[in-house]
Amino acid sequence: MNAAAVDLHVHWLGRIEFADALVLQEKIVTNKREDPSHVDELLLLEHGPVYTIGRTPDQSSLLGAAHLPHPVFAINRGGQATYHGPGQLMGYPIIDLRRYGMDLHRYLRWLEQLLIELLAGHGVSASRRESLTGVWVGGRKIASIGVGVRHWITMHGFALNVSGDLAPFNHIVPCGINNVAMTSMKKETGREFSVADVAATLEKLVLDRVDNLRVAAEPQPISG
Repeated sequence: MNAAAVDLHVHWLGRIEFADALVLQEKIVTNKREDPSHVDELLLLEHGPVYTIGRTPDQSSLLGAAHLPHPVFAINRGGQATYHGPGQLMGYPIIDLRRYGMDLHRYLRWLEQLLIELLAGHGVSASRRESLTGVWVGGRKIASIGVGVRHWITMHGFALNVSGDLAPFNHIVPCGINNVAMTSMKKETGREFSVADVAATLEKLVLDRVDNLRVAAEPQPISG
């Protein structure tokens, strides 16, 4: 574990309702705004079934919403509609990007790389796709990313499909991408995975990789 790890606390919360997790995130963000010395935090958890959509006037990815079998939350993240539910690992990093160069693009790529490395360790070969945020296995999407940032403090984050039912995605246009196929670790490998076990692996990985968020200092010319 590197020195930067002490600046990030990771919490496995088990299964909690979406609304409760939202309140918790808001509380941590407020605490960090009021006290900049407050450590960064990563909440790892699982939700009951719910749909969310980001801050956009275009709600077409919900396909009208009235037909949806689960509640819908409009939240302060980027992106279109997605589904969260049992068997999916949710990660909510609450990180002060002022400590890491205030580079949102770098932060998103860091999240993607974390998940790619995590999946590789479980026998799933995943990658990025050009101009599409998230993580993919070929043409199939296995992880979605949608973040909110206030005063350079992040909230929301990523959803990794571990082993849950993917059928609820069929009621929406996932992430606003037509004809996208959703997949999971179970579907790709034929093996069962525990969300808690995957979360424990991710905790170790993120503590080892958090320093990668830091922007390397520019080399200074040697005088004399």
